[in-house]
Amino acid sequence: MENVKSFYKRYLRNVWALSVVLSFIVNLIMETWARHSMAMALQFLFQSPAVFLFNTAIIFTSYSIVLLFRRRLSWYIFLSFLWIAIGTVNGILLLNRMTPFTVKDIATVKDGLAIAPDYFSTAALILAAAGAAALIGGIILLFIFGPKIKSKINYRKNIVLVLVIVAGMFGASQLAIQTRTVSTYFENIAFAYSDYGVPYCFISTWINTGIPKPANYSAAAVRRVFSKGELGKAGVYQVPKATNTAQEHPNIIFLQLESFIDPTQFKGTEYSQDPAPEFRKLMEQYSSGYLTVPVVGAGTVNTEFEAITGMSAKFFGPGEFPYETILLKKTFESIPYDLRDIGYATHAVHDHRGDFYGRNKVFPNLGFDTFTSVEYMNNVVENEKGWEEDKVLTGQIMETLKTTKGRDYIYTISVQGHGKYPMLPVLQSPAIKVLKAPAGQKWAYEYYANQIYQMDQFIKQLTDQLSKFKEPTVLVMYGDHLPVLGETQQTMESGDLFKTEYVIWNNFGMKKINENLYAYQIGADVLNRLNIHTGLLVRYHQDYQPAAGQPATNYLKNLKLLGYDMLYGKDYIYGGINPFQPTKMKMGIKPIKIDRVVQIGGNYYLKGQNFTMYSKISLNGKVLDTIYLGPTILGLKGKINPADVNKMEVSQMAQNGILSTTDEADD
Repeated sequence: MENVKSFYKRYLRNVWALSVVLSFIVNLIMETWARHSMAMALQFLFQSPAVFLFNTAIIFTSYSIVLLFRRRLSWYIFLSFLWIAIGTVNGILLLNRMTPFTVKDIATVKDGLAIAPDYFSTAALILAAAGAAALIGGIILLFIFGPKIKSKINYRKNIVLVLVIVAGMFGASQLAIQTRTVSTYFENIAFAYSDYGVPYCFISTWINTGIPKPANYSAAAVRRVFSKGELGKAGVYQVPKATNTAQEHPNIIFLQLESFIDPTQFKGTEYSQDPAPEFRKLMEQYSSGYLTVPVVGAGTVNTEFEAITGMSAKFFGPGEFPYETILLKKTFESIPYDLRDIGYATHAVHDHRGDFYGRNKVFPNLGFDTFTSVEYMNNVVENEKGWEEDKVLTGQIMETLKTTKGRDYIYTISVQGHGKYPMLPVLQSPAIKVLKAPAGQKWAYEYYANQIYQMDQFIKQLTDQLSKFKEPTVLVMYGDHLPVLGETQQTMESGDLFKTEYVIWNNFGMKKINENLYAYQIGADVLNRLNIHTGLLVRYHQDYQPAAGQPATNYLKNLKLLGYDMLYGKDYIYGGINPFQPTKMKMGIKPIKIDRVVQIGGNYYLKGQNFTMYSKISLNGKVLDTIYLGPTILGLKGKINPADVNKMEVSQMAQNGILSTTDEADD
């Protein structure tokens, strides 16, 4: 016992020794979570000791603030809890996706909590919530009743020490970057976390946001990007005036397929029958190839962002979703804006929540006229994991095409292939049976292959319908990212975790051209094949995209310069004024109307048009208890003041609130 007390007095009461020991242990725990193996964490320590010690120093720097407080034990526990919580969340996320935990994930916490039941059991969620509450409660009590050091704090001296430590850490960071011990550019964020350590990478996702200002940023530099006469005489890009020339071109439909890849692309797997016969047949008959996307295993909206705008998501901070940051407050040139200027109507369709990733707020800043999310759909069927089946999209796309007289641009976002993929059998009579799969993964592959098979049937259903449609139409289909099935570069036929597949179907005989593309190139590429050359970013890709095998240094450098100028700079390319105004986007393609209010006994019913399961009766912005009785009738539960009857409205409810509301009911 005396030896323990001696050890405590000599080392553990020494703030420097304790900070060093704790920093090392906490860092090791975080890397163990990240690699799901203590042995792998120790391997990282011995193979990359400089990186490991650099991350330990980051944690040590955070511990330096204990010098300013008397309840040092409480602060040590609190800070250790924060770091270990980051490591724990990262480890859990990496069990369910390929992208590590970033600060940007905190911005999407509502969306994450909404889909958490699809990944974890109710018991696990309750246990996790109870554990977190207990830990937080314990820390609060510790701050109230925990021990204090008896000696007085020399604040002047300790503040100087803390500042010196922080400054030293800043200098060490610059040295680590200059010596390439770590990097500020994450080509692959998952590999970066593995190579550079969790603490450094997590903090980088907090500090590095947006597109960094290029060193040569100026009006002249921006205008020099174009050398082929795309700019007007004043050296400024002029947005085309709207005309009716859309009639000269086809309808353009983009179909982004959730986690879609031909399952035979996974090496070492065998199936009872072809899981994607239609998609493979279309790839053989129409223009197709690999599509390089910016994300793997998650991050759908970054692929979406690239395909809609032509801008690379990798120019932004590591792990950043522009949908969650800059696009919430600023418009950005996009293909929808460009096509609106030549007479197209622009639409988004998604068979999941309208507020997921904030799409209902972002799409007006990307030029969409309408957005039909699941809240505006009927006859929606969910699969065994609670995700909406994509077959509902066929009717939604066809209705959208028929609603307008002119040409349409429709960006459709699928959801059926979403994970988590079960480790136990959940399908009663699967059409596709897995004959060979990695050890312990059979049921996950079988579930995934059957979702792909159903999505493939949906593709056939959609192309059959479009074949009969009288207007010329192009349908561009591709996977947004690979699924989370433990794949590596070695297990993929493409040899790349960032490659999915695309095909450009059409009903009027376009020439078949096979090439591999990036997601930020595919929009301009399709428009080029259709002889559409409007839009600054579209023209940039069409005129300056390097040929296959050629270096892309200046091409990407100038694309990044344009992105900074448009989103964070002074809009030099537009003469100093952003020409794009938010659209007055309408939720849903079909109007939701109240025809009349009917009273039967003491109950009220609203009769109308296009109600869905998400339709709720509301009064002065307050949602009332509603019974959905069908697409033409809603019932009101409870009582209401008779004077307010004709003030009732119908609101479409999403996870986080009201998406849209009807006008007041007529008498």
